[in-house]
Amino acid sequence: MCGIVGLLNKKSTERAALGERVVPMLVCMGDRGPDSAGLAVFGPSTSGDARRLSLYSPDLDYPWSALHSNLPTELAGELSAQKNHAILTTTGASSAVQSWLDEHHPEIELLSVGRSMDLYKDTGHPRDIVERYEIDRMSGSHCVGHTRMATESAVTPVHSHPFTAGEDFCLVHNGSLSNPYDLRRMLEKRGIKFQTDNDTEAACRFLQWRTEEGDTIEEALEVAFRELDGFYTLLIGTADKIVLVRDAFACKPAVVAETDDYVAIGSEFRTLAHLPQIHDANLFEPAPEEIYSWSV
Repeated sequence: MCGIVGLLNKKSTERAALGERVVPMLVCMGDRGPDSAGLAVFGPSTSGDARRLSLYSPDLDYPWSALHSNLPTELAGELSAQKNHAILTTTGASSAVQSWLDEHHPEIELLSVGRSMDLYKDTGHPRDIVERYEIDRMSGSHCVGHTRMATESAVTPVHSHPFTAGEDFCLVHNGSLSNPYDLRRMLEKRGIKFQTDNDTEAACRFLQWRTEEGDTIEEALEVAFRELDGFYTLLIGTADKIVLVRDAFACKPAVVAETDDYVAIGSEFRTLAHLPQIHDANLFEPAPEEIYSWSV
């Protein structure tokens, strides 16, 4: 099962409505994935050397202000918190923040790093997660989300989707890969580290590795068609686009709705039915092994 959702606003005037439009999409897909849910939201880019780091705690009442006050001055930057999630905006190196957290606060997970992406994910039903993080109030140019029904690895926040690698890069997946450990061994030999045993993480890190080698995301996916074995619908978010693909058999569902104002993607049409002008949208089912890419 699992449910995939994505929304890209073509016009800047539509960005304030991102959260209120995507919340019904995620809640609807809770029928396909009640174990956990997540959303990557892309907004304005930070300036200079600043990066946005999404942090997670298992404690809903975590004392973020105390953590922030203990950060070294060169890493502290600015911190905003919502329940057990926080965003640290800092000019310090993300690797230095990770090392400091590992030493002083190993209970905290660093979920993502980027100039424009914030990542929210947790265990539980999607309706509870969107309420906890007040996702309906969020704005942005585009987002990529997922609701999970676990079939092959643990139900934890780090096993939840979206998976991230590098900066401003995330991936959600409906399906199952049969060769994730082949991919993992190949990537680990190149020094790439993994956080989980989830098959989706292997796909995410493979694609990000290909882009670091010089491929565009579309070129990386052409390689992935040869290297990924299994069934999959993949939706990828980067700083300036969303990209959708299905495997050669296209057995995992997906539907796209496109208007002059937005592109919306869901595992089922019912998750899109509330959107404005949906009855006038260009609706279609993505073809197998065809790359669909929309830029901001």
